[in-house]
Amino acid sequence: MSEEGFTKANLRDDVPDVAAQGGVEGLAAHFASGPLGLQKSGISYQVIEPGKRQPWGHRHKEQEEIYVVIDGSGKAMLGDEEVELAELDAIRVAPELARNFEAGSDGLSLLAFGAPRPPDQEPPGDAEMLPGWWGDEDF
Repeated sequence: MSEEGFTKANLRDDVPDVAAQGGVEGLAAHFASGPLGLQKSGISYQVIEPGKRQPWGHRHKEQEEIYVVIDGSGKAMLGDEEVELAELDAIRVAPELARNFEAGSDGLSLLAFGAPRPPDQEPPGDAEMLPGWWGDEDF
């Protein structure tokens, strides 16, 4: 944290894209808890290219998350339900509910808010990753 009591970071330019580092195509994922020095919250900026889907779903043991669409449109698979998404839609997702996102023809950009991974937990923290969870594995 800075001496002024705040930390500033550009979510696209100052926060590493872990999707690109991991060789995931069609997706950008910038997790900013570390760069911002967050202690009691978490935020990520995610971009999914038009017609693409995240290659995995996930759920949590304890962490509730909020997703806000900041640009574009698409769908979220929340448990067994597909939910249409448009700009400025916000969705709260309970920890145990599996979730995944797919971009529409104009792409999908969203912010995800949750809690940071405790320092003693290895990635992915309390998350259970679910590869291929949402049907077609061609995405």
